[in-house]
Amino acid sequence: MERPTSVVEHELELNLVLSPEHSVPVPARLSYGSHDPYAVHITFHLDTGSPVTWVFARELLVEGTFRPCGQGDVRIWPTRSGRRSVLCLALSSPAGDALLEAPLPVVAAWLERAHRLVPPGSEMAALDMDGSLADLLA
Repeated sequence: MERPTSVVEHELELNLVLSPEHSVPVPARLSYGSHDPYAVHITFHLDTGSPVTWVFARELLVEGTFRPCGQGDVRIWPTRSGRRSVLCLALSSPAGDALLEAPLPVVAAWLERAHRLVPPGSEMAALDMDGSLADLLA
């Protein structure tokens, strides 16, 4: 029997940092679902017409709200931009690198909702291993 999937999403505006003095707004959506309990999805709605989605560990995003973390493709750290608390996301891909700033209080509130959906440490219980195996073998 398949479990119902619950999803926590939030639309927000990030800033793509082009230089220390200049950034441009980028609409984005944070998404977390009980069907994929270890991962968070951030979809960027760019002017190209095709949204771009990055997927990485929820634990990485949580840790990044408190201290610098990550290596390679995804690095996250909290900082201040003027009087605002922001979360910096440094993303690297073969297509290029991007530095984005997200409002830290908004991301932290969304993570709290994700933790209510699937509390940290209970991710394995949220996985439907039997259903996934049945789908794979079908």
